Amino acid sequence: NLQNLERKNAGSLLTRSLAEIVKKDDFVLDSEYLVTLLVVVPKLNHNDWIKQYETLAEMVVPRSSNVLSEDQDSYLCNVTLFRKAVDDFRHKARENKFIVRDFQYNEEEMKADKEEMNRLSTDKKKQFGPLVRWLKVNFSEAFIAWIHVKALRVFVESVLRYGLPVNFQAMLLQPNKKTMKKLREVLYELYKHLDSSAAAIIDAPMDIPGLNLSQQEYYPYV
Repeated sequence: NLQNLERKNAGSLLTRSLAEIVKKDDFVLDSEYLVTLLVVVPKLNHNDWIKQYETLAEMVVPRSSNVLSEDQDSYLCNVTLFRKAVDDFRHKARENKFIVRDFQYNEEEMKADKEEMNRLSTDKKKQFGPLVRWLKVNFSEAFIAWIHVKALRVFVESVLRYGLPVNFQAMLLQPNKKTMKKLREVLYELYKHLDSSAAAIIDAPMDIPGLNLSQQEYYPYV
C-alpha cells in the first residue's frame, strides 16, 4: 500500500529504498564478469573507505567508487569488482563498518514501483476530501448522540435519587484539569446535605466523566 511505499522511500541510507537515488550510469550493467555494489559508508569512516576499498578484496576495479548520495550520518558509494570476489568483499567491508546494500538495478521494476506509488497517491488525494466530509458528518452525529445519552443519564439518576415530582436543576460546568479537585470539594460542601450517605472520593482519578460507574464516583449530587 501507499504507506509501505512511502516508508521505503524514507529513513536512512541503511534502510530506505535506493531506487529513487541511483541512476543507470552508476552501474556496470550486462557484464558477464563485473558487478557494481552499493555501499553505505559512515561519514566518520569515509577517508578509510577511500584508502581501503580497492584492497578489501581481490579484483576490485581501481577508482571505481563515487559518492552517489548522503544523509546525516552516511554516504552511499558505488564500487565495481569481479563477480567472484563479491562474497569476500562483503565480508571484509562488514569488518570495517562498511555496509553493502542488497540492490539490483532493474529499470522495469523501478518504473513499475514508481507508477504504483503515483497511482496510490492519486487515489489518496481523490478519497481524502470525501473521507474528511464523511468523518465530519458522522463525528457530529456520534457526538450529539453521546451528549443525549449523558443528559438522559443525568435525568434518570436524578429522578431515581431525588424522587418525584421532578425538582432539580441540570447545569453544565467546564473546569480546567487543574481545578477539578477544587470544584469537587466546593460541590460537595454545597450539596452534602442532600445525601448524608454519599461518600465523595475527592481524590478519585477522573478519566472520562460519565463512563466510570464504580462506587468511587458516588456524590451527593448527580
